[in-house]
Amino acid sequence: MTSTHAFWLAGRQVTGEDSFDVTNPWDGRLVGRASVPTDAQVEEAVAAAYAVRDDFAAVPAHVRAAALDHVANGLTERAEEIAQLISGENGKPIKWARGEVGRAVSVFRLAAEEARRFNGGEAQRLDTDAGGQGRMALIRRFPKGVVLGIAPFNFPLNLCAHKVAPAIAAGVPIILKPAPATPLSGLILGELLAGTDLPAGSWSVLPVANDKMPALVQDERLPVISFTGSEKVGYAIMDSVPRKHCTLELGGNGAAVVLGDWASDADLDWAASRIATFSNYQGGQSCISVQRVIADAAVYDRLLPRIVAAVEAQVTGDPADERTEVGPLVSEDAAKRVESWVNEAVEAGATLLAGGKREGATYAPTVLTDVPAGVTLATEEVFGPVLTVRKVDGEAEAFAAVNDSKYGLQAGVFTHDIQAAFRAHRTLEVGGVVIGDVPSYRADQMPYGGAKQSGVGREGVRSAMDDYTYERVLVLTGLAL
Repeated sequence: MTSTHAFWLAGRQVTGEDSFDVTNPWDGRLVGRASVPTDAQVEEAVAAAYAVRDDFAAVPAHVRAAALDHVANGLTERAEEIAQLISGENGKPIKWARGEVGRAVSVFRLAAEEARRFNGGEAQRLDTDAGGQGRMALIRRFPKGVVLGIAPFNFPLNLCAHKVAPAIAAGVPIILKPAPATPLSGLILGELLAGTDLPAGSWSVLPVANDKMPALVQDERLPVISFTGSEKVGYAIMDSVPRKHCTLELGGNGAAVVLGDWASDADLDWAASRIATFSNYQGGQSCISVQRVIADAAVYDRLLPRIVAAVEAQVTGDPADERTEVGPLVSEDAAKRVESWVNEAVEAGATLLAGGKREGATYAPTVLTDVPAGVTLATEEVFGPVLTVRKVDGEAEAFAAVNDSKYGLQAGVFTHDIQAAFRAHRTLEVGGVVIGDVPSYRADQMPYGGAKQSGVGREGVRSAMDDYTYERVLVLTGLAL
């Protein structure tokens, strides 16, 4: 018998009246059932978070830090169990699922460190003009209000961690909504948080159905929304609540630029290996996976066959197999969508060099060249294991090609030229530029987010804490400065 997983309402474990099945996209087996909160239970969670917001903001830093350390330690102790759960509900190969657990551990540890040093205050002398004589300002940060955190399916533990850990570190109550396809990993965080001394009501984990979300989004007691997901849904949320503070981490079609100076055999082997791995890891279901390769004509002919060979060498199959590098997409419908986009590109004149085949929810790692500019694959985020390769003439054309997109999340630039690195940083319309590697690198402490249609605001532990809070100034008068 597969158990039904309770959810977490204001710090306690409860069940609702209904539940839904969570299945493995690889073989369709039942992984678990998630209980669904009733409307009354959702209201109870929101009311509890709103009521406790002042008390939670006043909780000492050492208590919040200890709670975050407790979660990090719990994730470490249960790492293999949780990795198996991620792989089961998401279809992620076990090697990548283990890596995700390790990253979530880092997020909570980083948040514990930030909790201990956050909000110490900055002092400013105000006697720079005569009217400020004897005055000093103390600037501290305070919560904007309860956060509604909405997490996606592709990193079902770590992206939940990126909502929850900064909120706790900053003393901000949070209502977490995990993705309907992958709710079980988020519920694990509830199990671990339940063993802490955080105030009841300061956190809830609610697997609310998507059609119930508009009411939560509109609730005035939730003034901050942190959303990771699709461009369409993210901007629909922002448009519906223009006076709320929204952080949107949306899509991308990450570009890897290979400049002409990245020319040795070792250089090209490294670039091809990294491109092949990170166009296909997580089944390509990462907003910073490599979707576009933009290669200088000086290296294109030597790079392309290396990329094709490295992509064809990717091991596709059962995500439970230790050797598997590429598992299924989250659903068969997702794989069918990818298939249709590739077929459209080929029918329009693109050249298929590898892959292009679907079996159930699995889509083979795919490489195309000569992709026409107007097809869907050239303009949208594929969110699948598909890679396009393009030849350009020189750095300026390469950087222009990166910018010729409505997205701007991250870009990778393979170059040894430090001046080119700084030109890339200045020129590329993205939230992050990675030199000597693919755009898929993310350290969980660094500011992370995009430009253009890739979203607004920044995640990363400290960046999210700043996002959840605002500056408040205290002016002291009559001081002998």
